[in-house]
Amino acid sequence: MSTSSVMSYRNTSAHWPPEQRIKGVSLDIHRILTGRPDRFELIRKPPFNEHYGTCRWTQDAAKREMGWQVKNPKSVQEKVTAIHGLATDDRVAAQIAADLLQRPAVAENVPAKARIEAIRGLAHDEQVAAEAARRLLHRPDVAFKAMGDDRARQSVNHAQVERGRQAREEFERSSELAPTIRHFERTAEFLDLVGACHAFVATTNRTVPGLRGRVLSDDEQAVLRENVARVRAALEWIEHAAETGDVDVDEALARLLRGE
Repeated sequence: MSTSSVMSYRNTSAHWPPEQRIKGVSLDIHRILTGRPDRFELIRKPPFNEHYGTCRWTQDAAKREMGWQVKNPKSVQEKVTAIHGLATDDRVAAQIAADLLQRPAVAENVPAKARIEAIRGLAHDEQVAAEAARRLLHRPDVAFKAMGDDRARQSVNHAQVERGRQAREEFERSSELAPTIRHFERTAEFLDLVGACHAFVATTNRTVPGLRGRVLSDDEQAVLRENVARVRAALEWIEHAAETGDVDVDEALARLLRGE
């Protein structure tokens, strides 16, 4: 017999005086319950065992009392704990997770919050996150819902502007045609502004007469006033930019243009 086994038996016996030991209950069960302050009373109240159809102690029953991992898990939590015990190796855990999530019923039963956190954890790598976002945004319903979030929409808009700026800088730095194209771009920007003004006036001429005889509700008037204020602010911005060449906007104007 090994020294460690002898020491384990000695320690168990020291915690269980002879008069407190229960005949017919193994030394292992006494050992498992050693850490319970109420062990002397607890061991006299064995739980019901379905297999034997009577109240009796088993190692698994004693481990349940101690909150330990059992050999034959029954409840959902015990089975989850058993899986965690087998998946202490990260490679094993990764394979288990991948296999389980391929089962549609499993994936559907994972709470949405847990799925979101799992995706966030998996996408901590920028390259993985970018590829995942690109594929998800290919789905029109996903893109539509994502753009309903102001922060997400602003991030996408900012990314588009930044990507365009970088491409423009690279072109101006490397292309011999940059000076010529720069003149054309200024002309195109002017034409775009004129075209936008023309389209706005044409749309207004077409739609405003349709309001004849109609009284807008208070909510409708509030929405219309808010949008008219945005249009007025945008027109003042255009005039200022055309007169001074300064296209910067202060924070108040930026919030108004964003509809905040």
